[in-house]
Order: sequence, then C-alpha cells, then structure tokens
Amino acid sequence: MKRKDLLLTGALLLTIGITVGTLIALYSINEELAPLSEVRTTEISRSSEPFITDEALEGSDARFLFKKIAEEVTPTVVYIEAIVPLEGRIPDDENHELDEEDSESFWDRFSPRQARTVGSGVLIASDGYILTNKHVIDGAVDNGLTVVLSDKREYRAEVIGVDSSTDLAVIKINSNDLPKITVGDSQTVEVGEWVLAIGNPFRLRSTVTAGIVSALSRDVQIIDDQMRIESFIQTDAAINRGNSGGALVNTSGQLVGINTAIASQTGTYQGYGFAVPSNLAIKVAKDLIEYGDVRRPLLGVTIAGVDYNRAVEKGMETVRGVEIMSVTREGAASEAGIRSGDVVLKVNGVEVNEANQLQQQVAILSPGEEVELQILREGEIMEKNVSLHMYEPEPLPEVSSNESPISPNEIPEGETEGVMYKEFDLGFRVMALAQPEDSENYKFYIDQVYKYSEAWNRGLRSTHQILKIGEEKVEDLEGLEELIGRNLEQNGSVILEVVNEDNARGFIELKKN
Repeated sequence: MKRKDLLLTGALLLTIGITVGTLIALYSINEELAPLSEVRTTEISRSSEPFITDEALEGSDARFLFKKIAEEVTPTVVYIEAIVPLEGRIPDDENHELDEEDSESFWDRFSPRQARTVGSGVLIASDGYILTNKHVIDGAVDNGLTVVLSDKREYRAEVIGVDSSTDLAVIKINSNDLPKITVGDSQTVEVGEWVLAIGNPFRLRSTVTAGIVSALSRDVQIIDDQMRIESFIQTDAAINRGNSGGALVNTSGQLVGINTAIASQTGTYQGYGFAVPSNLAIKVAKDLIEYGDVRRPLLGVTIAGVDYNRAVEKGMETVRGVEIMSVTREGAASEAGIRSGDVVLKVNGVEVNEANQLQQQVAILSPGEEVELQILREGEIMEKNVSLHMYEPEPLPEVSSNESPISPNEIPEGETEGVMYKEFDLGFRVMALAQPEDSENYKFYIDQVYKYSEAWNRGLRSTHQILKIGEEKVEDLEGLEELIGRNLEQNGSVILEVVNEDNARGFIELKKN
C-alpha cells in the first residue's frame, strides 16, 4: 500500500475515533439521553467491634488513648444554638441564656423578647443529619436554629422530628461529605469501663471530659411524657449546661449514649450524668428520618419490677424479672398467651430485672417485629414469641390541678348521696361512693388523674375502680388514706389492685415522689 493511502487510512480512523468518543461523551452528560443518575442515600455507620481489645487496653496509657479518641470524635460533635421567644422572666432551664441585645429597653416593649438555648448534637450521617435532645431545640422560632461545626463553619438547620418519650430530636443541615460518628452497641456497655463525654458546656466549644460508667438502666423520672422511656447510662464524666445532646463514647470512639441530664443540687456537675443508650437513640433517629415520627411497638401490658417481698410471695428462689401486672385485651401479649402474674426474665435473650429495662428492650424494636420473652409461670420457665403491635397515641385530656370536683349532676343516678372525694399527692383523686344497702361501706373510683403525674405515668386512669391496697381491702376513705400513706412510708411505693370498665383486673405500683 502506498504511503499516501496509509496516511489517509490513519486520518480516517482517527476521525472516526474522535467522532465516536464525542458521541459517547455527549450521551453520558445529556440528562435526556442518560436516564441513570447518582442516587444519594443516608447511611449511619454502626460497629460493635472494638478497635482496641480489652487486653491491649489494660496495657495502654490512658492519656494517649483519650487523645486518639478526642481527635477522631470531636469533629462529629456540633454546637447548637436555638432562638426561642421569651415571655415574662427567663425560664428556669439549664440551657437558656438571655441575649445581651434583648435586655429591657423602651423598644423591647414593642417587639418580642428572645432567648437563646445552647446545646450539642452529634453528626450521625455525612449528609447532615444531627441527633440531639428535644429540649435543646424546643420552641425554636422559624429559621432560629444555628449549627456550628468544630471547624467553625455555620449552617442553618431544620427540624426533622422530635420524640417526647425519649427527649430526642433529629435536625439537618444542608451539606455533604461531613464527618460522622460510628455508632456502637450500648448493650455491651459495662459498669466501670472508661467513657468520654464530648460537648459544649457553658458555650465552651468541643470540650472533652473522661470518666467511667457508674451504673446502667437508671430511671430518674425527668421526662414528662405518658410513654416516657428512661433507662439511662449513668457516668461520672463531667457533664454541664450545654452538654445536652452531646456524645458519650467508649474507648473505641463509638457512640454509646446521648448526654441528656445531670443530677445536681447546684445546677452544675456533681458527678452524676445520664445518657440515652445509643441502641435506643439510633432507633428513634432512624424512625424520625424515615417517617417524621417514632413508630413505637406496643406489648400491651402494665409491668412492675419484682422486689424481695413479691419474690417470696411467688415462691421464687431469687429476686429477678419483671412481673406482668395486667394484660390489655386483644393486645400483642394477650394474643401470645401472656397472663397477668407472669414474670418476664429475658427479652430476646437479654435479662431484665427492672420495668424500664423491659421497656427499653421492646422500644428498640419496630411494630410487627417478633420478640421472644422468657417467662416464669407458677415455677415453670417457658418461651413466648410475641408479634408487637403499633402504639396509637390517644388524645391527652387537658387537666388543671385546680379543677373542682365533679358536680352532683355528673354523678350516676342513684348514687348522689354519700359521695366523698380525696386528693392524693401522687396525682389522682378518688371518689368514694356509699352503697345503698350499707351506707358505711364504700366503693372507690378513680375520679381524676392529672396528666404527667406519677399516677398518670404508671397507667392509672379514671376508668379504674380500686379493689385493694396491696393485699388489704378498704372499707372507708380514711382507711384508704391510711393504707396508702403507710405503704409509701414503709416501702416507698404502694400497689393498687384495680379493675377497669372491661372488668379486667390488674395491679399498678405507684412510687413515692
């Protein structure tokens, strides 16, 4: 072949190659020709494997270990500031600070005063989802949430969802490729192990403190919600105002809790901090991200921890488990054959010895999931599989503590004589009705239960009739008052045997405030 022909052939092939390459490039960048596009997903990193074994940890220097954890985790913890309307005086809340520019002046009378709530949050996904406490962002005005990262970048944030029963919330900032925390398994946390608390106390950004796990499954009754779930990790790592919503991490730098509260007589650190376990917190966060609210599973029982006296009454060799006090008709437990008086020993293989432990183990599951309960019934241990129902919240009655007793025309016909009332400090009012055949013999009905009181939180309702206090029957109002007072004084709690409108009997334990 002549040289000229070779050159022409080469030029032709080069032209064809350029043309084909151009067409491919155009096809790949044309939105109409290329229907496939990148799909973004929100991913939360989880791990239960420590990067340092217990053996290696024993031989390591804590100073260098803590330094490594701080370097890894601090960028995932953010500072949160929320602007909230302020009416009257400053609210008595550990996170509220009055803006300097909002101090009283002539012009303040014509514009609403505002305060700033400050706290912490944890980046759980690289596309900007942040887990924090509900009370940190509660009541924020529109566009009133600001998030500051550890590198001082600032973003406006939007609320994705809140959950009152755990005091948790998820907010989001508009950014990608952010550092995110690795979520650990809080079920593996043990008393005595090292933990670090990371947050923003007193506006001191990215503060790291160290301590140990002091206790598990603490119920400190700080959440005002009918369905509250409190099974906190207790730590002596220093937690103060502004730490709320921050991270509690283990020696692998994994999130094991969301710092939520302190127990203090001064309002500052005294060695008692409490964190929501990560297994529960992440379940709540995932639901809020996916649904906007929490899909809470329902077992359909009322429960109480087994104490020494109850264990002796039931002939148990050891004090353990959680007793089923009553079973909801057509509820999940009822359908599975669970009975009043059964003692739950394990939930999905995890031992439970307090009511809040059982609550937490169920709360980390989803409606429709099956849970395995190991129960003790009349000396025999058996397994029961329960398909969990979904909790459907009922409208809460708005009740004021200064309400007057019901008027006579509201009392059922034939029972208008011999009616007496008694208020109890645990948050309920009893109506005693004298019986027509015996004016000195009374029946006792729950007339009113005040929202968020101990009685309300434990499940006492105005549809209940009191049958016994403990094992003792009551004949008059004075006797009822005396028995409740004596039980609270001697035992710190009182057990009411009640019957509801469906004639289902059960037991409700009320603890001394």
